[in-house]
Amino acid sequence: MAPVQTAKMSNFRWVICALLFLATTVNYMDRQVLSLTWKDFIAPEFHWTDADYGTITGFFSLFYAIANLFAGKFIDWMGTKKGYLIAIFVWSTGAVLHAGCGWAAMTYEGYDSVAQLGQLTGDAAVAIATVSVWLFLSCRLILAVGEAGNFPAAIKATAEYFPAKDRAFSTSIFNSGASVGALAAPATIPLLARAWGWEMAFIIIGVLGYIWMGLWMWAYDKPRKNKYVNQAELNYIEQDSDLAEVQDRDAVKEEKSIPFFKCFSYKQTWAFLVGKFMTDGVWWFFLFWAPAYFSDQYGYTTDSGMGIALIFTLYLIVTVLSIGGGYLPKYFVEKKGMNPYLGRMRAMFIFACFPVLGLFAQPMGAYSAWWPAILIGLLGAGHQAWSANLFSTIGDMFPKSTIGTIVGLGTMTGGLGSMAINMGSGQFFTWAADQGEAFSFFGFEGKPAAYMVVFCICAVAYLIGWCIMKALVPKYKPITLED
Repeated sequence: MAPVQTAKMSNFRWVICALLFLATTVNYMDRQVLSLTWKDFIAPEFHWTDADYGTITGFFSLFYAIANLFAGKFIDWMGTKKGYLIAIFVWSTGAVLHAGCGWAAMTYEGYDSVAQLGQLTGDAAVAIATVSVWLFLSCRLILAVGEAGNFPAAIKATAEYFPAKDRAFSTSIFNSGASVGALAAPATIPLLARAWGWEMAFIIIGVLGYIWMGLWMWAYDKPRKNKYVNQAELNYIEQDSDLAEVQDRDAVKEEKSIPFFKCFSYKQTWAFLVGKFMTDGVWWFFLFWAPAYFSDQYGYTTDSGMGIALIFTLYLIVTVLSIGGGYLPKYFVEKKGMNPYLGRMRAMFIFACFPVLGLFAQPMGAYSAWWPAILIGLLGAGHQAWSANLFSTIGDMFPKSTIGTIVGLGTMTGGLGSMAINMGSGQFFTWAADQGEAFSFFGFEGKPAAYMVVFCICAVAYLIGWCIMKALVPKYKPITLED
């Protein structure tokens, strides 16, 4: 009699991870179209200042923050599949609508063509700037509401498809989509804007989300219901779950969820919120302002060869190095025998030291624009590695039924931090440029001095955030709910 053959384990969980990666890539490309077109394409047409752009990015962060207050709960309520589909449909629609802002502003102000707008002066220029800012804010509102669902849905899918020991690695993979999106954006978006206009850049990138929806509808289902997941892979996915010991899954009661307001009674919640508030704004600042920084400080426009090379190099460093963010805590857990939380916190301390390099970006820029690109890239890599592990602490601490809610709350506080730094920076840069030599900091004057101030804030934010998190939750302490 032939021996019984053990079925080879399927690996469909990595297909799901790949789709999460693609969604996050599209998410960040949609978000970055504006940052790569405003300075050299949109601002001349609508007469925007740094303060105008700061207002748009700041309010986008506020919209994103408010939407995240409900996004996690929405994903928990709708489920991962439907919730993700709705989220990406909304944000893709918002992205495409940006393309109509020029036409809408022209029509509202009674001009015959968009080309006339850039020739306006005086009160007419102020009027078109004001109208266009409001139009872009409306589109950013729709974009923000949809994008708020990305990370709650992705983290929930990761918790459903990966055991605890693999979550930091899988999260770092899909989270690297943020840097890949940021990497692909400067290589494509400015060229699209130069070839066919900034409007077409919004449309083409926005349509990618609709394509992703078809892939998600084909691939996703709960692991137990997914025909592409065999029993061996299911056992692997559920290896650290109490549910794995239950033979009849239909008899298992659905896990209780933590009531919304009760979430705030746990120090674990506040540790995550602080981590997000202190650090998300740093990533968003460089995402939104790096193209303008190289244009302002060094004269390299976003569609120039050097401008593209600098931004591409910056995010290439982020992409390559950030993937290692999942390996370090795994090493601490598997090789050093630490529990997942302690291993993650030790890794996060190491990653929190990377942004300190941002202190040297502006001074080293006196020698070459490549130095800021490299140093900001290392800062960004530290952020992405930090962020992947910060997200994974939720799976360590909270029941799966509440993961979406906690992610939504954390992303909300991250959005508030981003609003503060982006809106504040826009106002600060305009003020510093007006002050000129009257404002100095660390040997820099005017707008360069303002950049140096913001870089200093970004450099220390992670270490401060880590210290507060460690003080709130010094040891591994998962939340358990009684029946």
